[in-house]
Amino acid sequence: MKKGATVFFCQNCGYESAKWSGQCPACREWNTFAEEPSAPKAKGGAGARRSGRETKEPVTLGGIRTGQEGRISTGMSELDQVLGGGIVSGSLVLVGGDPGIGKSTLLLQVCRNLSQRMESVLYISGEESLQQIKLRAVRIGEFSDALTLLCETNLADIESVVLKRRPQAVIIDSIQTMYQEEISSAPGSVSQVREATGVLMRLAKEQNITIFIVGHVTKEGTVAGPRVLEHMVDTVLYFEGDRHASYRILRSVKNRFGSTNEIGVFEMTDRGLRQVTNPSEYMLSGKPAGASGSVVACTMEGTRPMLLEVQALVCRTSFGLPRRTAAGTDYNRLNLLMAVLEKRLNLPLSGYDAYVNIAGGVRLSEPAMDLALVLAVISSYKDIAVPEKTIVFGEVGLSGEVRAVSMAKQRVAEARRLGFMKVILPAGCMEQVKAMEGIALVGVATVRDAMDSIS
Repeated sequence: MKKGATVFFCQNCGYESAKWSGQCPACREWNTFAEEPSAPKAKGGAGARRSGRETKEPVTLGGIRTGQEGRISTGMSELDQVLGGGIVSGSLVLVGGDPGIGKSTLLLQVCRNLSQRMESVLYISGEESLQQIKLRAVRIGEFSDALTLLCETNLADIESVVLKRRPQAVIIDSIQTMYQEEISSAPGSVSQVREATGVLMRLAKEQNITIFIVGHVTKEGTVAGPRVLEHMVDTVLYFEGDRHASYRILRSVKNRFGSTNEIGVFEMTDRGLRQVTNPSEYMLSGKPAGASGSVVACTMEGTRPMLLEVQALVCRTSFGLPRRTAAGTDYNRLNLLMAVLEKRLNLPLSGYDAYVNIAGGVRLSEPAMDLALVLAVISSYKDIAVPEKTIVFGEVGLSGEVRAVSMAKQRVAEARRLGFMKVILPAGCMEQVKAMEGIALVGVATVRDAMDSIS
């Protein structure tokens, strides 16, 4: 390729093309190609690159020795649970989230906890000065001298510092500010982000250093840069929640060393992020007593059961086309469930507006929330309050049947622990749960049975 030539990269998946195309042939997304200067080729060809370099030989699985050391605790139980039990040495962790959500604050608190145990930590910032970092650190608390700070964006200089100091953990804030001089494109571009992540991944694996990468997100909520960035790292964590509210949810969407879809709940305070060890009680605070359209549901986030309040408001429409609004759940799923109620229970919902909200700002897509949404709509339509100390879970099919869901025993145990007296669940889950002392179990097979259970 001639000097000064350019290539086109897909900003979604990183696919490379010699010419622009309206649709990416790899990920099928539209208008994602961006033109960038091509990376220079190494002199001497592939043979010159291989010369003087030792060739690795394949080994058997039995010949590989693994260390017996356990995971490293971050000092925050909520974060440890999301990571699968703690930090794994040599792992590459990506933390994404909206601006101002608390990504840098969370990682600075992790640095504080690790440095207090005399773990050497290097915090590299490309967005803030040393004075700005200290102002934020003063609010969090006391720090040990085991934590060192560096303001740098040149990846070659960062690599030399890491190889010289060999810390146990490194924080990169953020990956979109890092650049390599060999690549002529601007920092934050597809090629720069991809190459910078490749260098950090090699450092983490070869030097057995845990590296946390902060990544900005796009307006769609995904990490900015090529999608290959998420494929390269070991763990992907997303910080969710309203930046103007006090709560934050840290969600794991990829984890090579633990289960996915684990969550950690935090509260933003003037002293940094505070762990919420009992998220169910936190999410149910402020629930109105005796109000129609309010139902407590139990959802599973990874291996953790969590109780949430589902709210519905059904009122007669003033227009020919009824309005539907869903906050925290799928809008199309709400329309489907309301169609099931109209067909199977003969409820004239086509003449009513419906507004559904998951209290607490949590967004859920688990099918086990179907029955709670159905009962919330029925409760608001009939203006009948669901009995107090009652939780609901179950999946609803198009025929109006209530289908079994997974981990029913854990859901009922969480409800009993929080003092609930009654559980409305699918009849197919009764065998899994069996009898539990101190709580009444009501198995329902159809949505009509569920409606009768609250009448």
